[in-house]
Parts: sequence; C-alpha cells; structure tokens
Amino acid sequence: MRFAIVTRRKWFFLLSGSITLAGIIVMLIFGLNLGTDFKAGAQIQVQLNQSFRSAQVQQAFSTVGLSVPTGAVTSAGTNGQTAVVRLGTTLTATQEAAINTALHKEFPKALVPAEFSSVDPMIAKEQSQTAIWAVALASLGIVVYVAIRFEYRFAVSGIVALLHDAFIVISFFALLRIQVDLPFIAAVLTIVGYSINDTIVIFDRIRENMKAAKVKTLRELEELVDHSLWQTMTRSINTVLTVLFAAITLFLFGGSSIHNFTFALLIGLVSGAYSSIFIASPLWVVWRSRSFGKSKKKRAVA
Repeated sequence: MRFAIVTRRKWFFLLSGSITLAGIIVMLIFGLNLGTDFKAGAQIQVQLNQSFRSAQVQQAFSTVGLSVPTGAVTSAGTNGQTAVVRLGTTLTATQEAAINTALHKEFPKALVPAEFSSVDPMIAKEQSQTAIWAVALASLGIVVYVAIRFEYRFAVSGIVALLHDAFIVISFFALLRIQVDLPFIAAVLTIVGYSINDTIVIFDRIRENMKAAKVKTLRELEELVDHSLWQTMTRSINTVLTVLFAAITLFLFGGSSIHNFTFALLIGLVSGAYSSIFIASPLWVVWRSRSFGKSKKKRAVA
C-alpha cells in the first residue's frame, strides 16, 4: 500500500533529529569504548579451555603486580572459554612471560603463551587520525562524484544521509559500550559505500523523471519525488534484505573476531535504507523547492 513520503518529511526529520540528539547525549555521557587500536595499552587473549570468572583472571594478574580494572575482562569464543583482558599500559617481554606463568598456574588447562597486542600512545594517535582521514576523504570523494554526476543539491543531501547513518552506528556502539577498533572503521566505510549506492539509484530515477516533467510548484515536485521513490522501492527493499540476510548469518556464525564488525553492518544497513528513502530525497525536495521562490521573485522584478 503506497502512501505519501515526501509530504510527511517533517516526521521523518523529527525522528532522525531525535535519534541524533540522543546519540549526542550518549556520546557526551559515555563516550566511546576505544579499543587498543585507538587507545594506548595492551590486549591479552588467552584460551583457558574452562569456564571462568572475571575475579579469577584479575587474581592471576594481581600476582604479577598488574591491576585489571572492573569490566576489562570479557569472554570470547563459541563456548565463552577464551578470556580477553584489556590494560591501560603496554607490557614488557618480562611482564608477558610472568602473565603466561600466572595464567597457567591459575588455569592449568590454559593454552599458553597468550596472544599479546600492544599499542603505544604515538601509534594510537596516528591510527585515530588515519581513521578520521579515511572517513573524511571517502565522504569528500562521494560529494565530488555526486555533484559532477548530478548536482550539488543531490551531493549535499546524500552526504547528510551518510553522516546520519555513521552517527547512528557510533551512537549504538557508545550506548552499548561495544569496543571501537579498526574493523569498526571498516564497517563504517562499508556502510557509507552501500548507503550512497542506494541513494544514487533513487536520485537517478528522480533526475530521469524531472527530464520528462515540467515541475513548477512544490506540490508537483513532491508528487514527482514520491513517484520516483515508489518506482525504486521494491529494488531498495529487496537489496537491503538480501544484504541483511548475509550480515545476520555472519553475525550468528562468523565468530567473535568479526562480531562487532557485523553488528555495525546490521545497524548501518537498516539506517542506510531508511535514510536513502526518508531523509536524502525529502531533504533534496526542501532545498530544490527554494528555487521556485527565487524564480517568482525574478519574474516579479522583471
């Protein structure tokens, strides 16, 4: 059953604005749970081959003079018998050897040596800057391409929708305290590419319909964009469902190493489909309709 999308744009803008505001509040209160890729420190992953409590792991580390903060111990693996410990400081070779000994003493079935990954402050800062530049340059390239292929109004509307998608994913990760690492940045870039692809398909249909119609009023423009949206609706829904099925399968059976990546994809795919239909095109209508007012003023002056 079809319904008018563009004329109800204020409700969609209000919904997105509310989500964005909630995300800002979450970011200010909780911040991001940065992983060792972006925050100096060390991460230790060890297969214990038995059930464990966080207090047991903390006790093992305390015997070698290391304090593990509350919440810094998590479980991983299909059976939850792999411990992942995050520390705020880097480790020396001597400390790593002592940790292996303490873990094997506390957990005789543990598979040692453990996997250690450390990032010093300078590397963490460089990787954070590189991640920001990657997202910024990708967004800039999209703006330039869409502006050349279509027009600057389409480009700006499309990039607003992309930022909307990225911010929603970031907000979810901040609220749920999920670790933000390099695979998360890869997920954001994947979402950006997917979302703009869907948006361009809709924009292309709007442009083709504009060529065949002489739109002179806001009402005519709204009807034309609504018609364009419904012409591409089946394609948009089928595409996102197909990709969602694949992402859900990866999320359920892909293992802990890509769990956060696929979770970000799931949120971003839903948000991307929503923004392409309910945000990007209605936003373009609002901007494009201003040209009608300018034309009337020019005719009046003439």
